[in-house]
Amino acid sequence: MRAAVLYSTVPSGTSYSEARPLVVETLDRPAPRAGEVGVAITYSSLCHSDLSVVDGSRVRPLPMALGHEAVGRVETLGEGVRDVQVGDHVVLVFVPSCGTCRACTAGRPALCHRAAEVNGSGDLLHGEALLRTRRGERINHHLGVSAFADYAVVARESVVVIDDDVPDTVAAMFGCAVLTGMGAVLNTAAVKAGQSVAVFGLGAVGLSSVMAAALAGASSVIAIDPNTGKHQLALDCGATAVGTPEDAERLIAEATGDGVDCAVEAVGSARVIASCLERVTRGGAVVSVGLPHPSAELTVPALQFAGAGKRLLGSYMGDAVPERDIPLYVQHWREGRLPVELLHTDTRPLEEINEGLDALSTGKVVRRLFQA
Repeated sequence: MRAAVLYSTVPSGTSYSEARPLVVETLDRPAPRAGEVGVAITYSSLCHSDLSVVDGSRVRPLPMALGHEAVGRVETLGEGVRDVQVGDHVVLVFVPSCGTCRACTAGRPALCHRAAEVNGSGDLLHGEALLRTRRGERINHHLGVSAFADYAVVARESVVVIDDDVPDTVAAMFGCAVLTGMGAVLNTAAVKAGQSVAVFGLGAVGLSSVMAAALAGASSVIAIDPNTGKHQLALDCGATAVGTPEDAERLIAEATGDGVDCAVEAVGSARVIASCLERVTRGGAVVSVGLPHPSAELTVPALQFAGAGKRLLGSYMGDAVPERDIPLYVQHWREGRLPVELLHTDTRPLEEINEGLDALSTGKVVRRLFQA
């Protein structure tokens, strides 16, 4: 099998196409153990969460085979796996919920304690890491998926079966971008028809939040990003107004008079989170979706909470229940209510993964797919 492996981090601002931190190499293909499946990857998708591992802002054990958003076909079954079949069309999910921990039993599988543990250590839900170099050295798994590859062994809990007729170039984006951005609006904030929403940051997650707000029937959907090249795309995704950060206060005032009911922060910036708290109305909610650097700290006037009833909500993987939400979102796409295909910028061979890091870091692409 081929996989893109990160052996050492490269600082942000580096030319990734020159430094080439991801090495596409041939590894021995592991067999699935009990509770696992082998998946032939067809397309994987590059996300900022991958980039944050490469630049070291998300500390992970190295070496690591990266990639966590993908689609493929089940190729092999481990012992005890009976509810999926060889040939099933599957979306890969980066939180393989255990089903028994405190979060899972409370109906919040995105916050699974066991998944957080093994995702952090580079292992899989049902056992230690399987990947090895040709010299026998351990390679860690990225979020239980390691999708920048042509094959992956994952926990059964890391796959959701979808219909055969969903194009792979659409399905590839459901496991992270769509699940996270949609869920932030529909699950975490529970936006209702007639409410107003502002989305700060128009990457694939932010644009998915724009789509979700439009789907929910929001009266105003204000999309904010300094990259004006993304503004028309936001309008196509359902935004009613677009602008740069300098335009945000004016656009929100024009649309609502005082502040939006919900502000989604999809940048990964403590400063933007603080700004969002100022842009929501009394009783409004700020949903933090982006991943700030671990050292970032948030300082805001404390009286905004008890004094104005504002809420600051964290949202990991959109508070999703993947087995429930992915089929639902696919149905919305099928009905023409969720134009996920707009997120797909282009497709390249896996060998161009480092060039993809440059394109993503400079905002030239929303979702670049890689064909295995």
